[in-house]
Amino acid sequence: METVNTTERLKQLRQLMKKHNVDVYSIHYHSLSVSLLSLTRSLVVPSEDSHQSEYIAACDARREFICGFSGSAGTAVITLEKAALATDGRYFNQASKQLDNNWQLLKQGLEDVPTWQDWAVEQAEGSRTAGVDPTVITASDARKLVEKLRKKGGSTLEAVKTNLVDLVWGDKRPPTPRESVKALSIDFAGKSSGEKIENLRKELAKKKSAGLIISMLDEVAWLYNLRGNDIPFNPVFFSYAIVTPTKASLYVDESKLDEQARQHLGPSIEIRPYDDILGDVMSLSQAPEAVGDNQTAKQGHTPPTPQRKYMISTKASWALSLELGGEEKVDEVRSPVGDKKAVKNETELEGMRACHVRDGAALTEYFAWLEEELVEKGSTLDEVQGADKLEQIRSQKQHFAGLSFDAISSTGPNAAVIHYKPEPGNCSIIDPKAVYLCDSGAQYFDGTTDTTRTLHFGTPTDMERKAYTLVLKGVISLDQAVFPKDTTGFAIDVLARQHLWAEGLDYRHGTGHGVGSYLNVHEGPIGISARVQSSEVPLAAGNVISDEPGYYEDGNFGIRIENIFMVKEVKTTHRFGNKPYFGFEHVTMVPYCRKLIDVGLLTEKERSWVDEYHKEILEKTKEFFEGDKRTMKWLERETAPL
Repeated sequence: METVNTTERLKQLRQLMKKHNVDVYSIHYHSLSVSLLSLTRSLVVPSEDSHQSEYIAACDARREFICGFSGSAGTAVITLEKAALATDGRYFNQASKQLDNNWQLLKQGLEDVPTWQDWAVEQAEGSRTAGVDPTVITASDARKLVEKLRKKGGSTLEAVKTNLVDLVWGDKRPPTPRESVKALSIDFAGKSSGEKIENLRKELAKKKSAGLIISMLDEVAWLYNLRGNDIPFNPVFFSYAIVTPTKASLYVDESKLDEQARQHLGPSIEIRPYDDILGDVMSLSQAPEAVGDNQTAKQGHTPPTPQRKYMISTKASWALSLELGGEEKVDEVRSPVGDKKAVKNETELEGMRACHVRDGAALTEYFAWLEEELVEKGSTLDEVQGADKLEQIRSQKQHFAGLSFDAISSTGPNAAVIHYKPEPGNCSIIDPKAVYLCDSGAQYFDGTTDTTRTLHFGTPTDMERKAYTLVLKGVISLDQAVFPKDTTGFAIDVLARQHLWAEGLDYRHGTGHGVGSYLNVHEGPIGISARVQSSEVPLAAGNVISDEPGYYEDGNFGIRIENIFMVKEVKTTHRFGNKPYFGFEHVTMVPYCRKLIDVGLLTEKERSWVDEYHKEILEKTKEFFEGDKRTMKWLERETAPL
């Protein structure tokens, strides 16, 4: 992670701001306006695209371009005199290394550190107009900004259409992706797109809604059983969808659809140009709903029927809300598509079980190979070479479709960088005498994986063993949790942290995130963390979620253990409140590092849990290693009873 010199970029950007005399900045994205917010001759460059994607295509990495920080979360704020980058605890270490002296790092969540919104408003002087291109900011965020601006001297927020970052970026900006879109077989999806659309229409009827505009890319892909590759590691494609009680539309660059995808969609789904979405949404707002009923009412036969509203997700852009006519004509709701997608059907759950066994076998083979290379052969391997070898092993597994994110292959101090990304020619040699942390995952047609294991090929320190074991105890505590229906991830986050807390230790990231089924490795709306978002949606049977506590010492080492598990209903002796009770089924099949386990810190129940888990791994994965003596020997050693 090298520091990026942004002096010239900022100079050019500020010259353009002065030339245009703007307090606002905006960019164009796929021929649509994508916003950058500017307050009082300042501009805000967010991470997301028009679809509020966590991970974005290279052509939309404007925040990374202007500040040099490459993490997936963060917002840059630039004034004519100052520049600041706000990010969360996962990226404090990384951002401090990548930002040059032009930038102030706002460590979000720490005491006395302002949010980027507050910092931006602080830069305001008097009553000025702030601007935002509304396609990259949600309606709720826009309202919050309006309120903050009003309190700061009566400033206002307006939608604008200008592009300055792209002018600085010039012809070096990556091209817009044009990857093909393919149909996903019902053998993997479990339900047809027709069935999903009909279920959605039942939700529209319950809410008496005129229709739903869908803007999240993974929701469109899931609803129509389509997959693409416009964003690295996420099998999605740039698109929108509109579903009404009588019509379903897909907004996409039609040239991306292969013949199979066209046949899959059939005549019941209208294909519209991607760039037409805002115009069509405006047309919807101008066409009165239930015209026939109102016409009859004018003749004095029945009272008028109220015009029904269209629903948009709380993560949809402000632009969509504005084109629909604003708050009076829009219902902002948690997306019913997102809720349905998060509850996997039986086909998807079985696919998760199967792909994690194959993926676990790939990781086991990799770790056995890596140990032999480093310890027995004394080979010199860097972090990228390790990650490349793991990808090569995974690629040979059935239904492999690619990686689910850039592998975090990190040795020693690099393991303390929570979202470390090794680069060819700019990474470390793997040190067999230091901690090695590997956080990686893959996309398979039948599921998505995400596994973290921390290993040591030499003699770990007492602190490394203690930290590892405390993290492992947290993994076990969460895995064994039983809780009533309507419990959120916010309520059980403490279970994974309790053993670290008892020693005055902690970690600055969430404990668990939802996982898609051959979709985004980070999937809403569920999560396990102390963040308020994790208190909004209760866990439900069929959810797939990660369990990944950790501990990190900057400049020294990092520990993280991550399993994926599925929420299931469990039998309990009693049934207080006449509610069902839930627990977890783990699907990750990779052993823990015996050298790093301090058995003396485990209870008898915890030791028994580890032994049973290792026994399960051995039984489910050993068939992959027939004739592979090296891997089988390693697996038997690591899964032997404690």
